[in-house]
Amino acid sequence: MYHETIMGGVGGQGIMVIGTLLAQAAFLENLNVTYLPAYGVEKRGGYADCTVVISSEEIASPIVGSPESCIVMSKSSLAKYAPRIKPGGFLLLNSSLIDPREVPRQDLEVLAVPSLELAKGLGNDRLANMVVIGAFVAKTRVVSLDSLISALSRTFDEKYHHLLAANAEAIRKGAACAPPGVS
Repeated sequence: MYHETIMGGVGGQGIMVIGTLLAQAAFLENLNVTYLPAYGVEKRGGYADCTVVISSEEIASPIVGSPESCIVMSKSSLAKYAPRIKPGGFLLLNSSLIDPREVPRQDLEVLAVPSLELAKGLGNDRLANMVVIGAFVAKTRVVSLDSLISALSRTFDEKYHHLLAANAEAIRKGAACAPPGVS
């Protein structure tokens, strides 16, 4: 198994958190994993991207040119990363901020998740990133949902452990948005 993913958004959307969470989940499953964050100098509103490579074999490089999948949380990330996805690849987008009709390619499998609306329905719009990563994992099956939820306590500092249940609920809500099957 070998899977490359790029996640992109803007600062404050929790891109680094879900990248770390996915990497931790892969680690829990004894898979090899690389995580490479990149972000602008702005604290909020600048670009925030990360790549995660998960493999059952050794990983030669954390650099991802053309990923199998991509998560985009902002229009600027859609413009930046959609052209790079491998032909026939998978694109998960935050349809709260991006109209799926704006996807510039017809050869991609697209899953549009209204993450902000779903997170607000859970009482906290800051859970939108957890909704997205739940949908992503349910669709791609790069790790199990159980591993993803178990990785929450490894990802969040202990002072935030009171938020683990809400994050797990958001992951499950996102997973329910993904049609069954492997992308």
